[in-house]
Amino acid sequence: MAQITIGAGGDIATGGGKVFVAADSRIIVADQRGAITGEIAGMSGAVGLAMTTDGTRLYAALRDSHQVVAIDTATLNVTRSFDLGANSCPANLALSGDRLWVGYGCGGSGGALVLDTSEAAPVPVRIRTGFHGSPRVAVAADTLVVGDVGISNADLLVYDINADPATLRGEIPSNGSYLRDLAITSDGSTVVTAFEDRFVFDAWSTRSLAKVRTYGADEAPLQYPVSVAISPDGAHIAGAIAPTFRNQIGPDIGLYETESGSKVYANDHSIGWVAINSLAFSGNDLFAVLTGYNGTYLWRMEGVLLPASTLNVDAPSGGTALDPLRLTGRLNVTDGSEPGPQTLTVTRQLPDGTSATLADATTAEDGTFEITDAPPIGGQIKYGVTWDGDSGHRWSTASVTVAVTKRQASLSLSGPQSSVAGKKIQLNGMLDAGGPAVPSGTRLTVVRTVTAQDGTQVTSQLEPEAVAGDGSFSFADVPEHRGQYTYSISLSDGTFLPAQTSHDVAVRGAQG
Repeated sequence: MAQITIGAGGDIATGGGKVFVAADSRIIVADQRGAITGEIAGMSGAVGLAMTTDGTRLYAALRDSHQVVAIDTATLNVTRSFDLGANSCPANLALSGDRLWVGYGCGGSGGALVLDTSEAAPVPVRIRTGFHGSPRVAVAADTLVVGDVGISNADLLVYDINADPATLRGEIPSNGSYLRDLAITSDGSTVVTAFEDRFVFDAWSTRSLAKVRTYGADEAPLQYPVSVAISPDGAHIAGAIAPTFRNQIGPDIGLYETESGSKVYANDHSIGWVAINSLAFSGNDLFAVLTGYNGTYLWRMEGVLLPASTLNVDAPSGGTALDPLRLTGRLNVTDGSEPGPQTLTVTRQLPDGTSATLADATTAEDGTFEITDAPPIGGQIKYGVTWDGDSGHRWSTASVTVAVTKRQASLSLSGPQSSVAGKKIQLNGMLDAGGPAVPSGTRLTVVRTVTAQDGTQVTSQLEPEAVAGDGSFSFADVPEHRGQYTYSISLSDGTFLPAQTSHDVAVRGAQG
């Protein structure tokens, strides 16, 4: 997920193999995977975008310079500029063939107009004035829908654009407050609204002007609808909500079947909430702008229009550190077919939150798979399994957590029974892990206690001792004075249960 800075923008347009985000003084450019690749600078208040159907030309509404510009999506150069004259503060755009529909307005006054971009010097033609700011505009086939966003309750105006420039077909009575977004089906027959206080997404016939469907009515209240988009094939509606006081229950994004209204996909993200008017499809993917307390992000939801897949993964209820742990699972696709051999990415997360990618797993013909891992430490170990999907199915992921206990180990230590002050003592030992190799980096705590003839004791800690893979270790010491030297070694780490042993050496004074 790419972090971006958008200022007052947020509108998204896709085409030409790119994703564009209006970002006030610039337009951010990303590739189809959502990685930022560049920007178009020198934009004076870029807030609204519209893309031609062939993806070769992007239109941007520049609120502050009171212009609309055309941009070549291949070179990212501005190729044309359209002066709107007295029609100030353009903010919302919709494109139908060569005609560009513009919602404009600032300071509590606005309207809608159209530009014929096929003309060498197009003259703005006003469709309607008297709006309380820049209205939302949506157009397809023979229908234009315009909605005022500057007042709490406003009717939607439906126009027939077969006339020149457009004639009012009728009004859809307001049934909500604070219109945030509009989307229209490609045949122009249905418009979907996101009114902030409706808590659902409503679909309206642009012919009868009646409500034909509601999305999300069977769910818990959707809180504040803020953005809506229709898939390129018209089969799905994507709707985004913003949480009440940013304390939300439920997903930010819902994907619904257009005809049945059934919810087929849901997603959310903990870093923020979806910005107003910031949803756009790109192929099978869905893009949104997320706004959070720590920044703004371009969010790519991969393969949302593809048929779903599911992953299941099971594990034993418990395990022991360093012992093989066997996980099993299955990949299923919604059409019921066998997925065949598929590569799965496997990750392991330790109790401290650190993660590692393990060797890939491969499914059998029927989608079943096995994973074997020897957890390196005890605690709650989380395993994640992800399938990236394919051209016909959406990716999926699953996880399971296993309670792993630390391993029982034993320590032994040997060396001379006696020695002389000033002479080096060599001590050797063994850590018995009960079979498996000792993990690299395992170290023992070494403590030396010297008891003098009068009974006084001095304890000091020596350098930690590394243990070899076979469990062996050794260390040396040179006693300076006579007395009883006790060398204690102990083990206490994330892999092993505590273990300890010691060895005594009687040290006599050096002979003169």
